[in-house]
Amino acid sequence: MVQVTLSGTIQQAAGGISTLEIEAKNIRQLLNALEKLCPALKPELEKGGIAVAINGTIYRDDWFQPIPEDSEVFLIPRLAGG
Repeated sequence: MVQVTLSGTIQQAAGGISTLEIEAKNIRQLLNALEKLCPALKPELEKGGIAVAINGTIYRDDWFQPIPEDSEVFLIPRLAGG
């Protein structure tokens, strides 16, 4: 199980839930499980505005990045710059 912390607009879309424990071996499994647990997050997940931080390292599009057991995972809104 990994501990997942939601922040910003992601937390708002999840109805204010800030932390969850999810069984997932990679980022794709994590996002799929999260969508099942919190269906209101589907639009946020589909628009690709989420970055995933695993134990302090941010991953943006590496959906098959392994998540080690007992990892600390943060889902954060992506920031656009220009």
